[in-house]
Amino acid sequence: MKKIRDFVLAAAALSLASSLANASPEDSIRKALEQVVPGIEITSIQPAPIDGLYEVMAGTDLMYVTGDGRYFMSGHIVDLKNRKDLTEPRLAAARAKLLDKIGEDEMVVFGSGQPKHTVTVFTDIECGYCRKLHSQIADYEKEGIRVQYLFFPRAGKGSPAYEEAVSVWCAGDDEARRTALTKAKSGKKIEAKTCDNPVDEHMALGTDLGLRGTPAILTDSGELIPGYVDPKRLAARLNGDVGS
Repeated sequence: MKKIRDFVLAAAALSLASSLANASPEDSIRKALEQVVPGIEITSIQPAPIDGLYEVMAGTDLMYVTGDGRYFMSGHIVDLKNRKDLTEPRLAAARAKLLDKIGEDEMVVFGSGQPKHTVTVFTDIECGYCRKLHSQIADYEKEGIRVQYLFFPRAGKGSPAYEEAVSVWCAGDDEARRTALTKAKSGKKIEAKTCDNPVDEHMALGTDLGLRGTPAILTDSGELIPGYVDPKRLAARLNGDVGS
């Protein structure tokens, strides 16, 4: 499913019917967007930090539309005076809410005890940087980072990476899954198995989040960190160290 903003950006402009002239900003925006993107599921409309502009959320898509529903903006609003991104916290909250839909019992988890941080990593078994990340899993644990894996085979359902993900999940209990995943990520063959599994659910969630590659790291707060980040650098970033 293409992202909502892609549909909107592809449109020449948002046009408002004359019947909306006296409508409330929420009604004007909703009806204008529905003209451009039939079936759009708007989850919230609220005033944006800029006067006359409204923030529209549709899942994890965030856009800005003027109160009359005529003008559309895609991107982040940044407070230059305070050097603060005002859009990212809203996107992060939406991502975190989506992540809550999948429980730990539907993930392959590495790390125990009392970690300082927990991250959720969307992974593709055949992805080179995903393999590099996993080869350092012990180092992430040493930095106090617990890793929760979700599968996101980029080649899609039925691909070798998809079948491997299913086989990993169907390997047995939690420890068997960890062992199978480590073996698969080292390039070794694992026994092909099938069973009820959450791989399709993982992929659907990744699509809803707008992921375009792997690894994709999400923090508990919903911050999205695309790509590979080495253990020490990731720990520094999670600890809030400036410049990490």
